[in-house]
Amino acid sequence: MKAYGYRSAAVLAFTFAMSPSVHAQTAEEFYKGRQIQVVVGYEVGNDYDIGARLLARYLSKELPGNPTIVVQNMPQASGVVSANYMYVRAPRDGTVIGGISRNLPSQAMMHLPNIEADPRKFNWLGATSFPGRVCVASSNAPVKTAADVFKTELLTGGVGAGSSTSIVPTVLNRILGTKFHMVEGYRGAGDILIAIDRGEVQGVCMSLGQFRTSQQKFKEGKLRYLLRAEESPLPSVDAPSVYDFAKTTEQRQLMRFIFSSTEFGRPYLFPPDVPKDRVEFMRKAIERAAKNPALIEEAERMKLDMVYRPPEHLEQVVANLYETSPETIAKAKEISPNLK
Repeated sequence: MKAYGYRSAAVLAFTFAMSPSVHAQTAEEFYKGRQIQVVVGYEVGNDYDIGARLLARYLSKELPGNPTIVVQNMPQASGVVSANYMYVRAPRDGTVIGGISRNLPSQAMMHLPNIEADPRKFNWLGATSFPGRVCVASSNAPVKTAADVFKTELLTGGVGAGSSTSIVPTVLNRILGTKFHMVEGYRGAGDILIAIDRGEVQGVCMSLGQFRTSQQKFKEGKLRYLLRAEESPLPSVDAPSVYDFAKTTEQRQLMRFIFSSTEFGRPYLFPPDVPKDRVEFMRKAIERAAKNPALIEEAERMKLDMVYRPPEHLEQVVANLYETSPETIAKAKEISPNLK
């Protein structure tokens, strides 16, 4: 009996020792029926918000038990608050996905005030869209062509330092010598477009997708494209590239660094330290959702760019950014809005 007791104790101890690995919860088991939260760093109705809500509906179908996915908007400080939340406070268990500003990585490198996040430590999950940016003027603006904005002031609406609406015109003023006159403090793209209609401002620089509901105004001549902030042509946009006006290699390098955010599309990520199996599981689920033919068809009807961009691409863009010389970063910091 005594020997049997020792053997029983040994077996019991072995069972307890093995139980964590034997009964470890798989990613599929973890996500089954579990509520997921998507934190979006922009206001309701922004293309980030619309894209996240569309993706969330299809992502639910790709997760075990079709869990509820709740979208929460956290637009304060042009998305900086949401990025900091994902980096510092969000749970590290894979239940919270962040939809942060594509400008965050370069801004973090330039030490934008109040940014706590390190882009290298996020778990990048993938992205959607190739958000080319354009500068647009209303028909009643004194600026009629790209050349005019180098000679005549254009009242331009902006959201704040973390937004392309402020970054693009400010950088062009400081690098190329354009005369965009910033009027900031608007809540989002929709408010700026309303301000243009009211005559409060005369133009705006922002993502092409933000104009998806304004196409009739372009057809009627109420809005016109002035410039595109990309080197590559943009479909349906008849406007010169800002790079056509660069006179030096340094000017081109600076714009490429600051405007590199286009390569991030509308990115999605996990905080640091989420278990790797859950990261991989969610990456594959997001890819399946983004490539779902029904989602693609719905996005086309909405005129919303939802082209999938893999997480490996985002990781490589971050790595490339961190190879930028300190001299270029310092110069970029000098010419970026609210960083001087």
